[in-house]
Amino acid sequence: MYRFIDVFAGIGGFHLAMSDLECECVYASEIDPYARKTYQANFKIKDEIFNNDITKQDVSEIPDFDILCGGFPCQPFSQAGYKRGFEDAGRGNLFFKLADIINEKKPKAVFLENVRHLMRHDHGKTYEVIQNTFDEIGYDLHTKVFKASDFNLPQHRPRVYMVAFKKKDSVDFKFPEPIPLNTTMSDIWGGDCTRKIGYTLRVGGRGSGIDDRRNWDMYMVDGEIRTLGPVEGKKMMGFPDDFVFPVSETQAMKQLGNAVAVNVVQAIGKEIVKSLNTIK
Repeated sequence: MYRFIDVFAGIGGFHLAMSDLECECVYASEIDPYARKTYQANFKIKDEIFNNDITKQDVSEIPDFDILCGGFPCQPFSQAGYKRGFEDAGRGNLFFKLADIINEKKPKAVFLENVRHLMRHDHGKTYEVIQNTFDEIGYDLHTKVFKASDFNLPQHRPRVYMVAFKKKDSVDFKFPEPIPLNTTMSDIWGGDCTRKIGYTLRVGGRGSGIDDRRNWDMYMVDGEIRTLGPVEGKKMMGFPDDFVFPVSETQAMKQLGNAVAVNVVQAIGKEIVKSLNTIK
């Protein structure tokens, strides 16, 4: 059984996916108090291994682990963060905290997720820094963009996924191939929806109106306008029906908008585990 840590954990999409692959979570970190509440309600994680501020964590005190998972903060690399990248000291530099953890603990694999724009930010210079950082600490980096709909979740949600292994292990890693989309928005709603693939779940702009270009949470179902809620959002993100939100609906939708697409993470995680099994 491989041990993993869940950094910038959100509500636990990585935790859910990797646990289903029979990996064990030995440490997690999340700063948002509402997301922590949801994480604890679903995973019953012990307080002593659930850090609330990774910037204050003594890296040497993190338990040993095999895989580092993290959806590191995307704001510095997105439109919402004004594209400041590594110049955003409060958030962009959190990547370097990850690098410190990797350099100190030397895990067998690293598994990260971020917004697609990360690849183009600052004319590619931001991604180049990430690549060079992994190279300097002795890891080969593999990168690919997938949409949630590539793994049977009916929303676009393009995200960049980064997987790294120690150079000395010479791992022959390949990302999984997309699978046919068998679930549509009509399945999500349990009625006839005019859209096959849904909008990307987002954090802001709820209730903009079905005809507004910013709309992402209103759909025409059986001839009526319906508004997306946590029940539908969970299905679109790959969270199970019994996943609970001990927070307001507003917070639940925000948390889903910030979450990782579980099906995608699990498909990639399966290939990571397969690759680790080949290391002698």
